[in-house]
Amino acid sequence: MALIKSISGIRGTIGGEVNNNLTPIDAVKFAAAYGMWLKNNLEKNRLKVVVGRDARISGKMVSSLVCNTLVGLGIDVVDVGLSTTPTVEIAVPLENADGGIIITASHNPKQWNALKLLNEKGEFLNAAEGEKVLNIAENDAYLFAEVDDLGRYKKNQQYIEKHIAEVLNLPLVAIEAIKNANFKVVVDAVNSTGGIAIPALLKELGVECIELYCTPNGQFPHNPEPLKEHLTAISELVVKEKADLGIVVDPDVDRLALVCEDGSMFGEEYTLVACADYVLGKTKGNTVSNLSSSRALRDITEKHGGNYQASAVGEVNVVELMKASKAVIGGEGNGGIIYPESHYGRDSLVGVALFLSHLASLKISCKALRASYPSYFMSKNKIELTPEINVDAILEQMASKYKNEDISTIDGVKINFASEWVHLRKSNTEPIIRIYTESTSQQGADNLAIRIIKEIKEII
Repeated sequence: MALIKSISGIRGTIGGEVNNNLTPIDAVKFAAAYGMWLKNNLEKNRLKVVVGRDARISGKMVSSLVCNTLVGLGIDVVDVGLSTTPTVEIAVPLENADGGIIITASHNPKQWNALKLLNEKGEFLNAAEGEKVLNIAENDAYLFAEVDDLGRYKKNQQYIEKHIAEVLNLPLVAIEAIKNANFKVVVDAVNSTGGIAIPALLKELGVECIELYCTPNGQFPHNPEPLKEHLTAISELVVKEKADLGIVVDPDVDRLALVCEDGSMFGEEYTLVACADYVLGKTKGNTVSNLSSSRALRDITEKHGGNYQASAVGEVNVVELMKASKAVIGGEGNGGIIYPESHYGRDSLVGVALFLSHLASLKISCKALRASYPSYFMSKNKIELTPEINVDAILEQMASKYKNEDISTIDGVKINFASEWVHLRKSNTEPIIRIYTESTSQQGADNLAIRIIKEIKEII
């Protein structure tokens, strides 16, 4: 069905033809390319890589292929088994490893899987590094180890416990306040590894946990992307159980969505806003999110006396700007929390702990907390184009048309108006312009999108 090769890894559907899907051959090929990149990049006699996976049906198969390919290159492997993306990210430095591979297709449906590639810090490869991996795969430039030099393989399935311990040790996690709040929470982990990690974390925090879809068997009961239209079951259960809130994570547990006590969505964009509000109230500093994230984070940051900056879309870009600006918290508007005090990766366990600390310290309801923030509304649209249309030229004309406004061109074109904005980005894989708008009302966001779409079509 599909195979997408990008600087951040390889993603595709299981089965089908080699080079057109994520077949066993493709999994081996790209694991070998990554291993060779490590060997070329690091002058060490012995390398070590951490490998973990989410609960997808294909995960065990792909993990076996990846682990044994690395062993065949002479690289030692630590297999952490069923895990989460942030768990593997923290495992890499704790193991003094040289890299990591997370086998997960994140929020994609169950027929998808992917190899996400990490460096020795447990952070995603940057564009230049990812390009080198792709070139190695393109040229089949592999050199496997002779029999006496094969890598060693071992399992260590304690890293979710270690991850939880790391979260509990964070100074801003208010364990006693959370315990005293006597929270009751419903968790939807879409039958992946969040069903292991999130209930275990909540137990340590003294939170009553009602599990919904927490069996890690890879049989996703609904579309795994944590959007409102996919979360009717947890919304109903939160109300039925008279719970304080609902917690939703995607299959690899790097995106966090929240449901208020009345079953309404807290809003993925506002997960980061709430966590940042709490952190900035305790630690003065700056924040970063990407250009397509809500303006609410800027408002909250400035309220606390900090400076907000926006990066190009992509976790690697957010992290790079966070480091440059010494941000104390950042992330993406899809519910991805990056808290450098822990590590530079989106982490729902950290997000849950910070959010509950905030709620417990304020002693207000989830709904009241959401109402305390500026209300912005987003509209996400796209224009499908024919391949011969020059997308870059269209974006340049839009930037020229609005040259008197506050414009950013670091990632497509973002036009900031007084109380709303529009972000235009081209797809890297298909002839599409993505159009994100935000305003102070849903009607305003929709109307801005309609206007911009009309203007682009006039240019075409």
